[in-house]
Amino acid sequence: MTTALEFSAARSQSPGPLWHGDYWFLFRELVIKDFKIRYRNMSLGVFWSLLNPLVIMGVLWFVFTKIFPNNSIPNFAVFVLCGLVPYNFFTLAWITGTGSLVDNANLIKRVPVPREIVPISSVCSNCIHLLIQIGLLFCAVLLAGKGVNRYWGWLPFVWGCEVIFVCGLSLICAVLNVYIRDMRYVVESANTVLFWLVPIFYPFSIIPERFREVYQFNPVAALVLACRNILLDGVPPPTPLLLKLSGSAVAMFILGMAVFKLLRRRIYDYL
Repeated sequence: MTTALEFSAARSQSPGPLWHGDYWFLFRELVIKDFKIRYRNMSLGVFWSLLNPLVIMGVLWFVFTKIFPNNSIPNFAVFVLCGLVPYNFFTLAWITGTGSLVDNANLIKRVPVPREIVPISSVCSNCIHLLIQIGLLFCAVLLAGKGVNRYWGWLPFVWGCEVIFVCGLSLICAVLNVYIRDMRYVVESANTVLFWLVPIFYPFSIIPERFREVYQFNPVAALVLACRNILLDGVPPPTPLLLKLSGSAVAMFILGMAVFKLLRRRIYDYL
C-alpha cells in the first residue's frame, strides 16, 4: 500500500494532464489504507462500527426509560440513534482528521504529497463506517413502523453538509496539530462537551428559546434535527435549518482551506 501511495504521489507532481487522475488515485488509496489499518488485528473487525452505537443507545435507553423514565418521547431508541449516528461520525472523523498529517509523516517526508488530501481522505475514510451506521439507523426506523417517505431525498444533502463541515474543521486542526501537538487532546475534550450540546437524548423543544438559533448553527445538532424531521416525523427539514446547515458547512470548508494554505509551508520542518 505504501509503495502505491508513494508512486501515485510522485507522479502527481509531474506536469501534464495526469495530475487530476493521480490525485484521485492517491485520495482513494489513502481512504482504503485508513479503513484497513483501523480494524487490523481486531477480532470483531468492522463490526465495531455497529457495536459502538448499539451499546451507547442501549445504555441511554435503559437510563432514560427505566431509571429516569421519560414517556413523552415515542420510539426512544430510534430517537437516540438519530442523534448518535451523526455525533459518532463527527467526533471520529474530527479526531482522525486532526492526527492525519502526523500519522502520515513518513509519506509526506518521502514524497511531495498534496498536503490537503491527507486530512480530507482521513475524514472520507470514516464515511465507510458512516454508511454502515446509516444502514443500522434505517433498519431501526423501519422496525419502529416508520416507512420510507419522499423526504428521504433530503438525507444525502444534509449528510453531505456535515462531511463538508468536518473536512474544513479537520484541515484547520490537522495543520495546527503539526505545530501544537496538544491539539488532539483539545479535540477529544471538545467532543466530550459536544455530546451534551447536541440533542442526542433530549428533544429540541426543551432548549430555551434564546439558545435555539445558536443550536441550529451547530452542524451536528442541525443534522440531528433534520434526521428526526425526515425519519421520525415524516416532514421536510425547515428551510432556515437547511440554510444554516449548508452555510456553516461551506463557510467552515473555505476557512479550513485558507488556514491550511497559510500554515502548510513549514509543515515539513515540524513533522
